[in-house]
Amino acid sequence: MTKKNQNRFWFLFVMLILGFGISMVIWTVKQAMSVPVHESNNYMLKYQMADMNINKIMELEAKFNATYKIELQNKEFLDIPIDEVSTNIKRVQIKPIKLLAGLNSFKYLITKKDGSPVENAKVTFLLTRPHTRDDDKLEENLSFENNYYISNPIELSKEGRYTLFLKVEIDTLVGYKETPAYLIKK
Repeated sequence: MTKKNQNRFWFLFVMLILGFGISMVIWTVKQAMSVPVHESNNYMLKYQMADMNINKIMELEAKFNATYKIELQNKEFLDIPIDEVSTNIKRVQIKPIKLLAGLNSFKYLITKKDGSPVENAKVTFLLTRPHTRDDDKLEENLSFENNYYISNPIELSKEGRYTLFLKVEIDTLVGYKETPAYLIKK
């Protein structure tokens, strides 16, 4: 190879590598733009809003939990065999509730720490599935009857995992309750 051909070879080789790198960057950006970001339902806010205000949310929730208590009433808990429980999870696992195929209604008791029920709360309820937002059932301002906040009956037919979210606003304090649930048809 002559000196002139050798210089042309390296020039073409460098341009080929550069072109490949630029095309891979363009392909990566196109792929990232074509796949939507899955939004979280935590705190019943868009992910970006929850992320920006997480310190304030956690502070208000801590104050709420120091003053009030939220309990889900009249639901059967699901017993998961010990060999099916994930041992790799580092956080405390909440026992899931059992959902029924058909109509399900949810009843929450919100009390002060002394046990007296709270009547003037703004309560929002969300039933969701972790992997999709298509089946979300949102209900704002749950009705207050006989010291309980009660959701309207919700028709459930799809087997699998669900999550119940409750957001309670009392004056300036905000509390949250997240409960895992499963619908198992037998």
